[in-house]
Amino acid sequence: MSLKSFAAKIFAQIVVKKMTNWAAHPEETQEKVFKELILKAKNTAFGKDHNFQQIGTYQEFANQVPIRDYEALKPYVDRVVNGESDVLWPGKPLYFAKTSGTTSGAKYIPLTEESMPAHTNAARNAILSYIHETGNAEFVDGKMIFLQGSPEMTEKNGIKLGRLSGIVAHYVPGYLQKNRLPSWETNCISDWETKVDAIVEETKNEDMSVISGIPSWVQMYFERLKAKTGKDIGDLFKNFNLFIYGGVNYEPYRNKFEKLMGRKVDSIELYPASEGFFAFQDKQNEKGMLLQLNSGMFYEFVEAEHFFSKNPERLTIGQVKKDVNYVMLVSTNAGLWGYNIGDTVQFTSVKPYKVIVSGRIKHFISAFGEHVIGKEVEQAIQEVLKTAKCSISEFTVAPQTATEDGELPYHEWFIEFETEPDNLQQMALKIDAAMQEQNSYYKDLIVGKVLQPLKIKSLPKGSFQKFMKSQGKLGGQNKLPRLSNDRKIADSLYSLQG
Repeated sequence: MSLKSFAAKIFAQIVVKKMTNWAAHPEETQEKVFKELILKAKNTAFGKDHNFQQIGTYQEFANQVPIRDYEALKPYVDRVVNGESDVLWPGKPLYFAKTSGTTSGAKYIPLTEESMPAHTNAARNAILSYIHETGNAEFVDGKMIFLQGSPEMTEKNGIKLGRLSGIVAHYVPGYLQKNRLPSWETNCISDWETKVDAIVEETKNEDMSVISGIPSWVQMYFERLKAKTGKDIGDLFKNFNLFIYGGVNYEPYRNKFEKLMGRKVDSIELYPASEGFFAFQDKQNEKGMLLQLNSGMFYEFVEAEHFFSKNPERLTIGQVKKDVNYVMLVSTNAGLWGYNIGDTVQFTSVKPYKVIVSGRIKHFISAFGEHVIGKEVEQAIQEVLKTAKCSISEFTVAPQTATEDGELPYHEWFIEFETEPDNLQQMALKIDAAMQEQNSYYKDLIVGKVLQPLKIKSLPKGSFQKFMKSQGKLGGQNKLPRLSNDRKIADSLYSLQG
């Protein structure tokens, strides 16, 4: 055992002990975070506008601070972007994480001196939790690759601006710098396909032990590695034993990954976002990710079913229940307040509090009142893939309402197969049965002949990469929506087929 791996085990023991302590006292931990946030921000413009000086309890906060998304918070953010101090948080932010917006165009999420440690420490603690649980620390001596956005940044009124993953790249600790790939020069390549090819060249002869990134883009890297070398990834990187991922559910990709790797490897799921690093998987054999309750973020939850009603009930950590679909709100030491991040989560455990990401509040299908969410379509296809003699690269789902000749409407599943099933219609019926089992609204519509069973549209290989490229979202932190309540993505996929 090397000195570095020995030290990692000792450090892991210390960190896990601290985590166990705050996780055992969730409500007290969150109450402490809440009071610190209010105290620190009471003299900011936002704090003055919302009477932070008079707020002593959570209920007073909920009465003063409405739920906001980025568009609603934008007037304050614009003041920060324009160079004003003490607007959402004392002083000015260290960075803006630039992300793709919807109605507002580009979004500028502030990152402050107080909030940055949560981003870096959570990723570190996820790895240390794995070391503590498994005893496996040898990988710290091997090469590690993090597929991420460019670390190059610009400036806006004296504040550095870049992609979150690129910003975090500047915080890689010194003891990992020698192990880390790709090179700085390669990481700065903006074109994703060119960048992946360069990463292949830099890593094909290295001893990679840890690989991290969004599964869909890591898959692209693996495919190009295999095409270049003619070897399974597991044979090429004999000490590759840990895959770290976030952004999307890994399960739909698992079979394809294991085929590319030629064997199974351990994995750690992360839940990072520009707004905060919210959770990470701390146990290999337990479902869900440990919610970070002590990281300068105060959480609220609204049942997704009631989110769009007038004045929906806002819950704190002690009030949530397992297996309910919640919209997650955060107030943070980066200056976000009652902020809707757009994700829906479900708790898999409340001792300690662990979550899975169930979808996006804006990404659902309810063209007929079926209320289908991302978690349901992912789980349905996972169930079928367990026994189906096929594998997939990517998929998305949309409603088809413009049918002809009296045909009932249906959900259309766009699937890019790596290996097609023998019988596409039979697979569609199995997925449909799995959907009906999970979603009673959907089942009632099928049984009541309002909808017909779903149909699969098989797409040629490379279709989704082609679509993402057409949208200017190839690579990096960009993710394909699993489902949508309109035909925008569906129509684009059809048009790209010519």
